[in-house]
Amino acid sequence: MRRASTPGNKYTPIRRCAGCGTRRPRTELLRIVRRPEGEIVFDPTGRLDGRGAHVCPDPACLERARKRGSIARSLHLEQGQYIPDPIWEALSAAAERRA
Repeated sequence: MRRASTPGNKYTPIRRCAGCGTRRPRTELLRIVRRPEGEIVFDPTGRLDGRGAHVCPDPACLERARKRGSIARSLHLEQGQYIPDPIWEALSAAAERRA
């Protein structure tokens, strides 16, 4: 990933949203992780180990990602695996808090 520079020679990691495809700083996005054990969790801290996918904190973007299956694809889930409903509920709640 490319890094956007900010004043003071610091950088902000840029990630692509799995729903709309826009590039944003990592701190502005919500993160879902497939842990090494195979468990899928919402990562509010952005620091858990595992394969991650990012999505904008916009309800329309979350719904688009859910319909397209782009988060499951980003997490490299096998055919037939899906994101559990409690994870979607946690993402929706976090998106409402940020809006």
